[in-house]
Amino acid sequence: MNVAVGLARLGHPTTLHTRIGADASGDLIRAHLDEAGVRLGPDALVTGPTSTAIARVDAEGSASYEFDIDWDIPAPDVAGARLVHTGSIGALREPGASAVRTALGAAGPGTLLTLDPNIRPDVIGPRDEVLRRVAELATLCPVVKLSDEDAAWLAPDATLEEVLADLAAQGARFVVVTRGSEGCMALVDGTWFARPARPVVVADTIGAGDAFMSGLLHALLRDGTDRLLAAGEPMPEEAVLASLETALLSAALTVARAGANPPTSAELVEALRASRE
Repeated sequence: MNVAVGLARLGHPTTLHTRIGADASGDLIRAHLDEAGVRLGPDALVTGPTSTAIARVDAEGSASYEFDIDWDIPAPDVAGARLVHTGSIGALREPGASAVRTALGAAGPGTLLTLDPNIRPDVIGPRDEVLRRVAELATLCPVVKLSDEDAAWLAPDATLEEVLADLAAQGARFVVVTRGSEGCMALVDGTWFARPARPVVVADTIGAGDAFMSGLLHALLRDGTDRLLAAGEPMPEEAVLASLETALLSAALTVARAGANPPTSAELVEALRASRE
């Protein structure tokens, strides 16, 4: 949801395929999505309860989560979409994970598929099954973003470079890992990139990774490089750097204020302008 809201705020027509119940939590979610301009998929509204995640923020601004999840949807129709993003519980927990896999497999050749595994160990199922699913999705998705915590869970004895290289070997072309206050590292078509984080006073970290993801996807769509990635064509180095710059700035704007509150297009444009002066 946070990535969908982030993309919509940045001016992209966005549809969220999800499951929202007829209860108070569902009402809040629908209002939040409506305000951002996110459309709901045709099967989103159900009569059962809404799945929830409760975030608790410690004194340093770091968040921990508790989940109550019921995830069962029909495979969404993504024909004609320019970009399809998936990840976390939706892509890794059954029964909904199979519907996601079916949808990705049916996407058209011009559609860019992107993944953020966003590992939640307590709710995503057996480790071996999750590792298999992440590997399978990496063969389908040219763009994979993960956090350093995700990387440590996926391969506890590997370096970040080794994790990125392994995902690239499975088929992903643009693999990037976020490193909190240390910025990000990326492997794109065999070339390594590293960028520092933006200096910022952190209010809390809720939604930071999602804001990085929506900022990254925004940059790919804005610059037209999503079409290069979808077509298997090389991405210019300056376009990679521009996308990482935009993603890091989107995350910085989000952690500077409370809650998962990604920037609007006007806020991001102004911040990019100011950063280049």
